Amino acid sequence: MSSRILIVEDDPVQRRLLKAAGEAAGHACEMFDNGRDALDRLMGNGPAIDAVVLDLMMPGMNGLEVLERLGVAKLSVPVVVQTSHGGIEMVVKAMRAGAFDFVVKPVSPERLKLSLENAMKATRSPVAPRLGGRGAGFGGVVAASPAMDRVLSLARRAAGSGIPVVLEGESGVGKEMIARAIQAESSRRSKPFVTVNCGAIPDNLVESILFGHEKGAFTGASERHAGKFAEADGGTLFLDEIGELAPDIQVKLLRAVQAGEIETIGARHARNVDVRLISATNKDLIAEVKAGRFREDLYYRLNVFPIHVPALRKRKEDIPQLVRHFIARFSSAALNRKIAGIAPDAMALLTAHDWPGNIRELENAIHRAVVLSDGGKLTRELFPQIEAQMPGFQLDNLEEAAACSPVAVAEQVPARQRASAQFSDGEITVSAETPVAEPARPAVDAVSLDGEVRTIAEIEEELIRFALSFYRGQMSEVARRLGIGRSTLYRKLKDYSIDPDDPVREAA
Repeated sequence: MSSRILIVEDDPVQRRLLKAAGEAAGHACEMFDNGRDALDRLMGNGPAIDAVVLDLMMPGMNGLEVLERLGVAKLSVPVVVQTSHGGIEMVVKAMRAGAFDFVVKPVSPERLKLSLENAMKATRSPVAPRLGGRGAGFGGVVAASPAMDRVLSLARRAAGSGIPVVLEGESGVGKEMIARAIQAESSRRSKPFVTVNCGAIPDNLVESILFGHEKGAFTGASERHAGKFAEADGGTLFLDEIGELAPDIQVKLLRAVQAGEIETIGARHARNVDVRLISATNKDLIAEVKAGRFREDLYYRLNVFPIHVPALRKRKEDIPQLVRHFIARFSSAALNRKIAGIAPDAMALLTAHDWPGNIRELENAIHRAVVLSDGGKLTRELFPQIEAQMPGFQLDNLEEAAACSPVAVAEQVPARQRASAQFSDGEITVSAETPVAEPARPAVDAVSLDGEVRTIAEIEEELIRFALSFYRGQMSEVARRLGIGRSTLYRKLKDYSIDPDDPVREAA
């Protein structure tokens, strides 16, 4: 029997797209163009609704009001909210109000299907099933964001060949998991997967650990050691933090990559090895090459197929999925811990946090909360270390919210009053008596520090950087507001060496 979902969206085009995606996933769909009628349907008679797809920004009764009234009425139907805004403020409010998950417009059919399946699965069982695990391939990677869809798409292509791969990204973003998934879905899946953390090995032992040594090759070599390359023969060698390798070891690694042979310390002859190399780094290797700390020839040998894994703060759609995944893992592993889920305000807190330690930090926070929990759900009080980093999270009025997000506050002030909204040390002062035609925004200077008029190219680059920051990296919105096409925008990003995944960076 198919599930029945309610689609609440005021845009007729979006309604049709959502209906098509829902029906393609096997659901019966009912559609409403406003929150009030949808609420009447949910509270009235009729076939049971298994899940709701709810737009947050609608005229009349908006999505937040619908969520709040569902909470008051104690209706337990899972709600997936969607928003066209890149900012997280509305999403956090929706999670507080009880939303199960969120998607950003335009949502792909695959993303919507996954979110609805998880939502309905969670209502049928107290804990979402554990997803995958080591060696489980890409099915074991917990992800829901478009950014990670692109990463996994590239990784799947890489898995079909023996091409060297470099995984770039901050520590804790899941580079090793992706490397394992590539191995698990490659022709080498039944062969060894050997990992080496290049940054954790003393310099005087790196060569021995990577390439091995013969007995008596040096003082203390009481027995023969094969080395990681030999251990991985026929399989995959994962070199984590490869940017930490010393220059003399880089030379030997280059030979291993080029010729497929290694020189064991103390051996008379080189040995051939068949190794698929996957490297990972949290450094900018190009910058390392320019600084002379990383060999240029080795860089081009390794960096044949680069994949950038974005930080968790840039793919917040993954946070609810990861939270439920870790709850399922740790609650089943902990003695006498039956955690049914997480409270809405706790999920909102975790979604709002930027997670500088990325997935590793989130995993540790959930593990700690599960161990400390005495109830059936994880509550906000179990995450004091996260709350301590977000002093303004609980604050609901305009003045208090300024400490969290001045941009969000500026968007809440009426357009003709925004110019008089002043921020200082987390405080906001709003003067509504001074109307102006446009909101106050940081200006793009036309004159340089030496008093000369700046070039058009300089001003254009600064304006693009500011637009990326202002619209939080939403490329369609940036292009529309700048009055150019998306292809033109991407070309200019390339011309000015602007990283679209780092929209908050502004021109110096």
